[in-house]
Amino acid sequence: MAVTLGELASRFGCELSGNADLEVSAVATLSNAKEGEISFFANRAYADALRTTTATAVILRDTDLEACPVPALVSRNPYLTYAQVADVLYPDEPLNAGVHATAVVAASAKIDPTAEVAPRAVIADDAEVGAHVYVGPGAYVGARCRVGDQTRLLANCTLVQDVTVGQRCIIHSGAVLASDGFGNAMSDQGWVKVKQVGGVVIGNDVEIGSNTVIDRGAIGDTVIEDGVRLDNLIQIAHNVHIGAHTAMAAMTGISGSTRIGKRCMFAGQSGTVGHIEVCDDVIVGASSYLSKDVSEPGVYNGSFPAEKDKTWKRKAARFRRIEDIVRRINDLEKSSKS
Repeated sequence: MAVTLGELASRFGCELSGNADLEVSAVATLSNAKEGEISFFANRAYADALRTTTATAVILRDTDLEACPVPALVSRNPYLTYAQVADVLYPDEPLNAGVHATAVVAASAKIDPTAEVAPRAVIADDAEVGAHVYVGPGAYVGARCRVGDQTRLLANCTLVQDVTVGQRCIIHSGAVLASDGFGNAMSDQGWVKVKQVGGVVIGNDVEIGSNTVIDRGAIGDTVIEDGVRLDNLIQIAHNVHIGAHTAMAAMTGISGSTRIGKRCMFAGQSGTVGHIEVCDDVIVGASSYLSKDVSEPGVYNGSFPAEKDKTWKRKAARFRRIEDIVRRINDLEKSSKS
């Protein structure tokens, strides 16, 4: 759909530099944008692309306006404004309310008449699907699951059983909610599986990426609060509690019974050990993990970036000698004091 710059500026509180009647109908990168497309500038690394862009308009900060050769929407947060503009230009496909003939719906399930249940989806016993919900092709909504209004379950995602999903959530393809947690007790004959009897509770406005897995609670529920963003390929173990508006990048792993506060950010391949508490506003760097409670907000890093093999082996050899080095230093300090 085409929208004028004037409409966008008014809707999102931007200052407009240029012709308010110009229309845009798509987004594009600064380097590739052409007439009718809008881009954004929020990273100095793309300064050259800004100076040569042929976009119809660019969303940027007032400090970058002078370098922009085309009309602009001036915003305090260009990336946020870009997200809002893209949402206008690319609206979700309207629902085709009803249940497809190839879907399987249990007699005890309840589906709001405004919801769409796509081909080969399955709605199990006592499940409830709310108003304006989309259940994609091959998706599975298991026994006693509750799906809140305007939530979108995309193709082949799975809600195993006893899952409550809030309103306006997005569950991407391949995600699995309420798989069994990793509970095992050792006996003389080997491992005995510990029955997992809890569920999963997802708040409102949560997005869960493709092939991410959230285990059901062993006893009680695994809880994901409002506004959480989980990337693809994330593992959330049983009885984890994640606070509102926390975000986690791909391949993060959170061990069982960990409690994470609000507005935390976990970079790629980061994680925690189990049974710890992390306060609000903690940032965990890439490939880092938390091994004990964190009670102070801030940035936490603990990874070793890759380097040339010979250099790393030399450093690793020195690291293995650290106890001996510390002992020698302590001996020297004692000798100097005597």
